[in-house]
Amino acid sequence: MQIRELAVPDSYVLDLVPHGDSRGRFTEWYRADVLAEATGFALTLAQANHSVSARGALRGVHFALVPPGQAKYVYCPAGRVLDVVVDVRLDSPTFGVHDTVLLDSEQPRAVYLAEGLGHAFVSLADHSSVTYLVSTGYSPGREFGVHPMDPDLGLPWPADVDFELSAKDTAAPTLAQARDKGLLPTMAECAARYAELRGA
Repeated sequence: MQIRELAVPDSYVLDLVPHGDSRGRFTEWYRADVLAEATGFALTLAQANHSVSARGALRGVHFALVPPGQAKYVYCPAGRVLDVVVDVRLDSPTFGVHDTVLLDSEQPRAVYLAEGLGHAFVSLADHSSVTYLVSTGYSPGREFGVHPMDPDLGLPWPADVDFELSAKDTAAPTLAQARDKGLLPTMAECAARYAELRGA
């Protein structure tokens, strides 16, 4: 398993190593020690989620207020999705910057994003499964979104896909509107949270 930081600081891609024989395949898709060595703190596991999506289903861009925020560790055991991380932290040097990772069951990878970062993905195949470990449980009053088609974000969604969004994501504000409404976490809040986790 190899790990490297993405263009958005505090997010990482992990290249996983599948082991196969005539019986099938085995993959270690999460290693707490590898992740903790890169981030400086352990991922607190509060909830595990699983979604199955038709081709074109687009989920996000989602984030949670900090503290406590919600870190995510994302893996695609079946199908293919384009996973996107967006820096929505006010006053971050990379505010508005994004990075993408193709999560493919045939070439397995995982993505980790720290508290305060935005997350989205689009399914590139029918019945794509995504499982993700999260550091805090669902808290609707603290979870928000930014519209994934915000032209100022310029996210590189594929041109050959017919997108389907939830009503909530369709109604989500642009990044500028979310900033003006005071919905975005700040870099100072996130840095304080990361320091707290490193000291725990």
